Amino acid sequence: MHLLLIEDDLDLGRALSQALRSEGFSIEWLRRLRDAQHALDDARADCVLLDVNLPDGSGLALLAQWRRQGVAVPVIMITALEDRLSGLDGGADDYIVKPFATSELVSRIHAVRRRYAQQASEVWTFGTLAIEPRNHCARLAGAELELSPREFDLLMELAREPGRVVPKAELAQRLEPLGEPVNFSAIEVHLSNLRRKIGAERIRTVRGVGYLFEAKA
Repeated sequence: MHLLLIEDDLDLGRALSQALRSEGFSIEWLRRLRDAQHALDDARADCVLLDVNLPDGSGLALLAQWRRQGVAVPVIMITALEDRLSGLDGGADDYIVKPFATSELVSRIHAVRRRYAQQASEVWTFGTLAIEPRNHCARLAGAELELSPREFDLLMELAREPGRVVPKAELAQRLEPLGEPVNFSAIEVHLSNLRRKIGAERIRTVRGVGYLFEAKA
């Protein structure tokens, strides 16, 4: 899962970046409003951690701008106690009050992502297919699947938005959010292996566009 952290405090930013990477997240850290305004143009982030008060403006104003533009990425506001309701009223999905434990933040990140995937528990269920994001494993009819890291990442990227066609270019960038997009041919190879393991009917190719995960397959 790729996170966008927008936080100007150097100590907190460094500590969060290190702690969240140790939890298996990739993370991009920005410190200014002007750097963050167009950070979601390529829709790479799975979740944004946004400080309310930034040196060159308000995180709440940035959030309002994103929501007006139709940006639907989950946003967790990093707030002082008195700002928490303003964040929720402004379109945030959750908030966390300073100071906080990393374990609480990780739980909130997983919770908002789960809601966006329309799942009610830590185990995402699609018929006989069950995915456990935090444990990086998937099961089919109760049996654990032997998925490579790339295959699991592909499954997660498609399953987080069931029923939506994910364009090839977007999927390629999501798989390497901080690097060069994954080659389309490599994606096809990994998808072929993944289909063989979870059932070909679960992932549909929309020719010339991308791929769609069938939640009810």
